[in-house]
Amino acid sequence: MSTPHPLPVVAAVDGSDDSKRALEWALADAARRGVELRIVHVRQYAPRLQADVLVAGPDEPADDRVIGDVRKALEAREGLPPLEFISRDGLPAAVLPEMSAEAQLLVLGSRGRGGFASLLLGSNGVAAARDAHCPVVVVPPPGRAVHGDTPVPPGPRVVVGLQPDEAADPDETVLGFAFEHAARGGARLQVVAAYPWPVLAWSAFGDFAPTTVDQEAAEQETLRLAEAAVTERRKSHPDVEVDLYVAPGDAAGHLVANSRDADLVVVGRHRRRFTRPAPILGSVTQAVLLHAASPVAIVPPGPALTEEERELR
Repeated sequence: MSTPHPLPVVAAVDGSDDSKRALEWALADAARRGVELRIVHVRQYAPRLQADVLVAGPDEPADDRVIGDVRKALEAREGLPPLEFISRDGLPAAVLPEMSAEAQLLVLGSRGRGGFASLLLGSNGVAAARDAHCPVVVVPPPGRAVHGDTPVPPGPRVVVGLQPDEAADPDETVLGFAFEHAARGGARLQVVAAYPWPVLAWSAFGDFAPTTVDQEAAEQETLRLAEAAVTERRKSHPDVEVDLYVAPGDAAGHLVANSRDADLVVVGRHRRRFTRPAPILGSVTQAVLLHAASPVAIVPPGPALTEEERELR
């Protein structure tokens, strides 16, 4: 019985500086994973935008200058992973999520050639992060300023946002992705768990008022839940050093502050529910995508657990 071929990493290119940076990130990641890198250019031609021809056309038309330029730039380089070059005609916001079904990772830049320079994140990046079947890494432009004086440890570091909420459906895909990426790159893992403070409740007058919940108790409970969440992953990745960062306030703000000099920030995407059947990024994920100084990985949720699986936990 033959061993199934591992899925590739997919890098979207369009000739922009942002996509070139994303390509470099994807080259390094595919090499660490030991898999093929599929380099894709989606050409937006107005006559080809009808829904029934979103991915029509040959795989590699001879007149695709973007693919030609990438080929030429890489032909003399050594130590690269196996490469495949593909062109598609259509809308990147539709084609890239479709291609992600046959990839283990999709990588693209914050903005493409067609975006406004003032935009922090282009529409294709939003669509891919929201709709892709696999994790998506968005590589930002250099020089993003991160405000605050949060001290960050030296050396390679992966930051992951953790919502230690016992009431939420358990989902280990985000934490698992972060551990695996840290293990491949020899990086330490910084787990960020934020809790709301002050805790507010409705008052008799219809306003929000602070409760008597003790902040120290809230912090200790958050720390306990975070430690429980990482325990199993530590067993499977004993070489990964883990730091737990527990703090009150805005989760997005803490993640952005800790993105300074990080290799990657990992966040999750909301699970589809009856009340929100369409894919949703979530406010924290959107804020991190817009403001983080490091590349950001958006991990889609794993399958929802059954009642029996929840009870076993």
